[in-house]
Amino acid sequence: MATHITDDDVRSTLTYESLIPAMERALADYTAGKAVQPVRTTIPVGEHGGFLFVMPAFASGALGAKLVTFFPKNVGIESHFATIQLFKPETGEPLASMDGSLVTEMRTAAVSAVATDKLARREASVLAILGAGVQARSHLAALSHVRSFKEVRVFSPRSGAAFARTHGVIASPNAESCVRGADVIVVATTSATPVLHGAWLADGAHINSVGAARPDWRELDDACVARATVFVDSRAGAEVESGDVRAAGRIDAELGEVILGKHPGRTSDADVTWFKSLGMAVEDVVAADLVLKARGR
Repeated sequence: MATHITDDDVRSTLTYESLIPAMERALADYTAGKAVQPVRTTIPVGEHGGFLFVMPAFASGALGAKLVTFFPKNVGIESHFATIQLFKPETGEPLASMDGSLVTEMRTAAVSAVATDKLARREASVLAILGAGVQARSHLAALSHVRSFKEVRVFSPRSGAAFARTHGVIASPNAESCVRGADVIVVATTSATPVLHGAWLADGAHINSVGAARPDWRELDDACVARATVFVDSRAGAEVESGDVRAAGRIDAELGEVILGKHPGRTSDADVTWFKSLGMAVEDVVAADLVLKARGR
C-alpha cells in the first residue's frame, strides 16, 4: 500500500546538501533528453484568481506527478499548495503520496543555488532579496551553500522588516536600495508588473527570478532583460509561460547546457546573468524520490 509523507516528514529528511546536487543532475538529464516531461498544464480558476498546475515526469529513474495550486491573492495562508504522487517505474504501482509544499519550496531554491554556483562571480558577497515569503526564506538558506555572503538585504513593502528581524539580515527601505551594489539578486514576488529595474544593476550581477509564472506577468523591466544573458530551466516552458522571457525575445541557454559544458555561462566579470526559474516536474519528482529513498522506501 502506498504511504503518505507529510511536510514534517520532508523537513526531517530533505537537506540542501543532498538536494542541490540532485537538482544539478536532474537539470542536466532534462537538457540531455534523458527525461520525459511535457510542458505543464495550466487550469485557470478565474472567479477566484487562482491556478491549478498539472506536472508529470519520468526522470532519473523516478516516475510521478505534482498537482500544485497558486492563488496569489491569498491572505493569511500560503499562496501555493501542492501534492506529489510517486509510482514504481517498473510496474506503475503507487509508491507514495507526498505533501508537495516544502518539496516545491526547497527544490526551487536548490535550483537557484545551482544557477548561482554556475553563473555568479566566485567572489560574490552581497545578496539582495526582493520578497519576504517562503521563497525568500528558502533562497537565503540554499544560496548560503554555494556562496559566502557578507551582507544580505531584503525588501518587501509588507513583511520585509519582520523577515529581516527573524533572519538577522538588513531590511532595505525600497527595492532600489536593496538591489544597488548587490552581487546576487533573488526576485521572489507575486507581482505581475516589474519590481527589478536594469538601471539598478551593478556590472557582474547575477539574478535568480522565480515569480511571474504567467505569459502576461513580469518581475523584470525591459532594461533588465535586455542587459542580461538569459538562462532558463526549460526552453519549452519559458517560451510559453514567462512574460519576462517573452519580453527578452531570446533564450541564451538552458541551465542544463551550462552544467553539461555546452554553454560557457558567464564569460566575464562584467556580465549580468539572469536565471529565470519556472520550476519543472523533473525537479519535483526527483526531489520527492530523494525523500522516499532517504526514508528507506
